[in-house]
Amino acid sequence: MPVIHTYTSTPIPPAARESLKAAWGKAIESVPGKSETWLMCIFDENVPIYHAGTDDAPAAYVTVDVFARSGVDPAVWQAMTPVICDALQKQLGVDPARVYVKYGECANFGWNGSNF
Repeated sequence: MPVIHTYTSTPIPPAARESLKAAWGKAIESVPGKSETWLMCIFDENVPIYHAGTDDAPAAYVTVDVFARSGVDPAVWQAMTPVICDALQKQLGVDPARVYVKYGECANFGWNGSNF
């Protein structure tokens, strides 16, 4: 049950959203047992984001959450961060220095009226 939630201070044109969704689908496959088949992508655009005290340049905050009963190797997250930052820079012009990525693992995840 991976979920990638992307908040950006910029608009996300439909073509960019599709490109980001595709990039997130490929990136999530680096997490053992995860695939785009179960991936939920959420996009929030035009969110007021202040980074380093200013909102004068595009910024983004991305959360990546996965259902995992045991920890995910930190090397997996380390490999995902540049993929996320590069895609945001290419698609939306967000400087990687203005991107935060938060990773989380959850042992309890609900879907389809019950929990795993």
